[in-house]
Amino acid sequence: MIDNIISCRLYRPGSVAYVSKSGGMSNELNNICSTYADGACEGIAIGGDRYPGSRFLDHLLRYQANPRIKMLVLLGEVGGTDEYAVAEAIKDGRITKPLVAWCIGTCASLFPFEVQFGHAGALAGSEAQTAIAKNAALAAAGAIVPSNFNDFVVKIRDTFTRLKLPPVSEPPTPTMPMDYAWAKSLGLVRKPAAFVSSISDDRGEELLYAGMPLSKVFEEELGVGGVLSLLWFRRRLPPYATKFLEMVLMVTADHGPAVSGAHNTIVTARAGKDLISSLVSGLLTIGPRFGGALDEAALQFSGAYDGGVSPAAFVKSMRDSNKLIMGIGHRVKSVSNPDKRVSIIVDYARKHFPATDILSFALEVEKLTTQKKENLILNVDGAIAVCVAWRPPLGHPHDPPLPKYSVASPTPLTPPSPSHYPNLPPYQCRCFTDLVRSCGAFTREEADETVSSGCLNGLFVVGRSMGFIGHFLDQNRFKQGLYRHPSDDICYYQS
Repeated sequence: MIDNIISCRLYRPGSVAYVSKSGGMSNELNNICSTYADGACEGIAIGGDRYPGSRFLDHLLRYQANPRIKMLVLLGEVGGTDEYAVAEAIKDGRITKPLVAWCIGTCASLFPFEVQFGHAGALAGSEAQTAIAKNAALAAAGAIVPSNFNDFVVKIRDTFTRLKLPPVSEPPTPTMPMDYAWAKSLGLVRKPAAFVSSISDDRGEELLYAGMPLSKVFEEELGVGGVLSLLWFRRRLPPYATKFLEMVLMVTADHGPAVSGAHNTIVTARAGKDLISSLVSGLLTIGPRFGGALDEAALQFSGAYDGGVSPAAFVKSMRDSNKLIMGIGHRVKSVSNPDKRVSIIVDYARKHFPATDILSFALEVEKLTTQKKENLILNVDGAIAVCVAWRPPLGHPHDPPLPKYSVASPTPLTPPSPSHYPNLPPYQCRCFTDLVRSCGAFTREEADETVSSGCLNGLFVVGRSMGFIGHFLDQNRFKQGLYRHPSDDICYYQS
């Protein structure tokens, strides 16, 4: 641990050097040397194997030759005879610096049989290999040997004190970072979030969707529309609203194999690609020209309606600006060949929505555009967009508060009607756009943000994904081979 390094002052050299059999005990020797001396200059654990890579004497002779080291410490153990070589070095003068030595394992003599301690080499094969015999040999040679391990610390302290060494220069103590796990357990710090999520939580006993337990989602039969409202909007929408969301998924699920997204999915599937690759190839075609006009259509129609612009003025403005009216126009459907999907959406909205003013505005725009060309009808993108886009007005001090419909309100609330806002001009008191504005679950700011966030195109993506997957499965079901476009369907142009 870093705190051990700092507390044992291992960030600067002391005057003591040690060699130990045990690596674990090295941490304790570091602590003893810093507490009862001026710290360790060097320390090494040679390990307790029967055949170590180096021996006590190898390192003690290095320490003897190092003028910075003033005092030696040896911590041996039962087993082996290396300590006798150290005793001989003291006797013949190769080691002259004070050496405090102790061999662990003196308790082995209390057992009636030979005891194998933790290390492979910690076993006395003879009387000479016992800790008691080796401690006695070291003491006889002139090493400072305590009577037990507790006295080991005292001997190190007394020996260092007798040396009367000058104080070691102390550099600034390194800053010790607080242990994160410890600090977090005490509530002192918090981990920075990698990201924020507010729509689901799987940490408890049961998965939550926007705070609602999954079991409750099934108990109350919220359906796909209800789950979508929780995960996308973080609130529970009225039943007519969730039913509408499910209708959108149903009517956008597929529009035949000829449209660009389905075509791409089919071609990719016939090339032998997997489901995900085929699905993605279809989804990547979604954009302003194919299925991805919902968001922009909602913004265009609601912006014009909120601004008090008449349908005729809106059409003229878009024409003068050379801009397409998103949600208007179809490659196949027309006034004489109407799109049944649009009729389903429009009829449901008129029957169930408290207000459909933007839908009515869009239908008036359609009357003008179809005068120019009969296929410039309100398409399914436009119908969905304007039906999911009415937001509550900014409000008036004397207006009643907007009713809320949330997870905490299991009983459906009656959404507001235009009569909730008697003090506002008629054009402000009015149809995602109609749905979001009129269902009572959003403030005006929330409704604006919801419409502009891309969720409308998200509805088309979810719905059409069902159809694209169907086309993938269909091609595999019939084991269709690699697609090649017929050359007679291509106009080869040469300049």
